[in-house]
Amino acid sequence: MRFDVITLFPELFALHQSSGVTRRAYDSGAIELKLWPLRDHADDAYRRVDDRPFGGGPGMVMLAAPLQRALAAVHADRGGKAPLVHFTPTGQPLTQAIVRQFAQGAGAVLLCARYEGVDQRFIDTAVDLEISLGDYVLSGGELPALVLLDAVARLMPGVLSEPSHQADSFSDGLLEGPHYSRPEVLDSPDGPLPVPKVLLSGHHGQIGRWRREQALRITARRRPDLIARARAEGRLDADDEAFLRALDL
Repeated sequence: MRFDVITLFPELFALHQSSGVTRRAYDSGAIELKLWPLRDHADDAYRRVDDRPFGGGPGMVMLAAPLQRALAAVHADRGGKAPLVHFTPTGQPLTQAIVRQFAQGAGAVLLCARYEGVDQRFIDTAVDLEISLGDYVLSGGELPALVLLDAVARLMPGVLSEPSHQADSFSDGLLEGPHYSRPEVLDSPDGPLPVPKVLLSGHHGQIGRWRREQALRITARRRPDLIARARAEGRLDADDEAFLRALDL
């Protein structure tokens, strides 16, 4: 799998490739990452890649021509085209389902825009998918690109020591429930805080049901839209529905 990143700040990606569990994805070759500094594809001595917007207004707009040249260079180096992803607040929200699609594919080209945005003509003719991290604005596309790379990398075989991502939030459409570790009783200003007894019981069926109910509880309280979606998709059984009805929300 190969990702190519068109960016003004390639140095922002170095730490991701060399730190944490995601490093395994790059060290093993499961993911190949190639960075393309956009200013290398400018055509003037000032290496300009932006200009004022037609019609006036604040900020600058990324020029289409340097982006076209950068993308052509990426395709030539890859030996063919690949989907171009543009990170923008106007894109569709990034979800675990989209991450899984990337993890099962051959990679993509990631466009990390800056300034007020990108010349719309380049978006209309070259971009295949627009992605947003949420209802807020960042300084550029590098952070969203890193988020996507991180989310995909941890799904690669051998990156996590065990398939713990199978129990992650959103893996089954619900938020993940709480976790506990040593000590069994934690001292706190509010008094001793014990681990829930069921987790010490050794009864895997009861533990599994408790974890399912905790996931249902936190999802119903924080993201009722996910409960509605799970219900519509038939992913809630009779026990789930009974538990949800008993919740005092």
